[in-house]
Amino acid sequence: MEESRKNLVNTAVESIKEKKGTDIVIADLSEIECASVQKFIICSAKSTTQVTAIADNVRERLLSETGTKPYAYDGYKNSQWIVIDYGELFVHVFLPETRNYYKLEQLWNDADFTYVPNEE
Repeated sequence: MEESRKNLVNTAVESIKEKKGTDIVIADLSEIECASVQKFIICSAKSTTQVTAIADNVRERLLSETGTKPYAYDGYKNSQWIVIDYGELFVHVFLPETRNYYKLEQLWNDADFTYVPNEE
């Protein structure tokens, strides 16, 4: 089970990078009792078009490479923040100003964070 979760996270991160998502953070919430999810992946995009492209790529690659469909997703109408729910994993794709407004990293500041370096 742990190996499949790791594969899900790695595939999601690679699919974000593929569409030039930036400021990728993996938040491990597994040690937080009240958290309803094990991990968050949070990233930023420069435009609503890129937010949509990243979210679409995550969904397509996780389905094709791991056979995993999301339970739900939301935010495509405005594409300022799209969240994709995979049960134990949520993927959040933000415009920078929307990410700064909601500050998920601060909301879950007791999580264990892994910061993925931006690609040049």
